[in-house]
Amino acid sequence: MSASLLAILVILGLFLASAIRVLREYERGVIFRLGRLIGAKGPGLILLIPIIDKMQKVSLRLVTLDVPPQDVITRDNVSVKVNAVVYFRVMDPNKAVVEVENYLYATSQLAQTTLRSVLGQVELDELLAEREKVNERLQEILDRHTDPWGIKVATVEVKHIDLPQEMQRAIARQAEAERTRRAKVISAEGEFQAATRLQEAAAIMGTQPITLQLRYLQTLAEIASQNNSTTIFPIPIDLLTPFLRQGGKGVEKGG
Repeated sequence: MSASLLAILVILGLFLASAIRVLREYERGVIFRLGRLIGAKGPGLILLIPIIDKMQKVSLRLVTLDVPPQDVITRDNVSVKVNAVVYFRVMDPNKAVVEVENYLYATSQLAQTTLRSVLGQVELDELLAEREKVNERLQEILDRHTDPWGIKVATVEVKHIDLPQEMQRAIARQAEAERTRRAKVISAEGEFQAATRLQEAAAIMGTQPITLQLRYLQTLAEIASQNNSTTIFPIPIDLLTPFLRQGGKGVEKGG
């Protein structure tokens, strides 16, 4: 084989190596021809013109972006440290390459500034109790700002809120006070219901005196069954009145 033929084969091999690209299903190739945007191609086999065409790969998979802890001062002047996670994907590869220099870095910086801005407008109680609402607000703002870059922000989640030690103790005392208050309310409601029932029972006994006498006898029976010692229990004269009346009527009839 002559040296010229070998050189031709080497050049042809280099030409094919630089002209042929294979893109996976989740990849797109943004092609520039002499500096001008041609468009996104893929997936599969892509043919480029060596030296003239340049290609930049863009992944269309969902990207998980960790937002590092940010020092935030809430609206009620509480200093907290908050981190979050952002889920987004590239919807338009052309815009993701042309409109922004590095969409990953730009989205990360935008997420950090938006996190500080939004959390600085809410109070600590809202941040702790209504985290889903805060997440939705963050997602809406980020999605609006990244839309010109061809990026869709799917979800934003606040992961961890680091509170100062004194604030943690204050929240613990507040929770304990709330539990004590609920216990007292439940106890008061129970006493109110018991007093209401006792009032109803007293009203019934007032109209039917015999019920009071039956209750008295029932109490005597309970004491006798529970205690082995001798118990002296006074018997009200009212308890014997019905029997005395019946006895008196019997004497009158006999006379």
